[in-house]
Amino acid sequence: MSSFVLDASVAAKWMLPAQGEPLRDEAFRLLDAYGAGEVDLLVPDIFWAECGNIVWKAVRQRRLARINAELVLSSILRRHIATVPSTKLLADAVSIAIDSGRSVYDCLYLALAAETKMQLITADEHLANALAARYPIKWLGAY
Repeated sequence: MSSFVLDASVAAKWMLPAQGEPLRDEAFRLLDAYGAGEVDLLVPDIFWAECGNIVWKAVRQRRLARINAELVLSSILRRHIATVPSTKLLADAVSIAIDSGRSVYDCLYLALAAETKMQLITADEHLANALAARYPIKWLGAY
């Protein structure tokens, strides 16, 4: 069984309208594998706030109706993805951020991946390209 630290950029593909959303098929393939028990997923607790921010932004941009935002959020919450408190990851995340020049937000995911010896799966190709040589990152497009 594969195990991944899940980046919110992947979950965004599950929540946003299909039109103009690249890597949506790959994201749903991962979600289906998780639902079938073929893949384990783990997230830092910041993941949930990022999901909320993704749908908030989509509503503000009129990409998503408010009622649909509420539906997709409740749908993802029902997935019961295992979650780790960011406080346990913060020191390592800050160190990674200082070394890599990436945000602490991104580095919380990297710290969790490094601690658990899991790959971070992300739809952020720039993040994957910038740090894959030093950290366990898999770009969603290669899933």
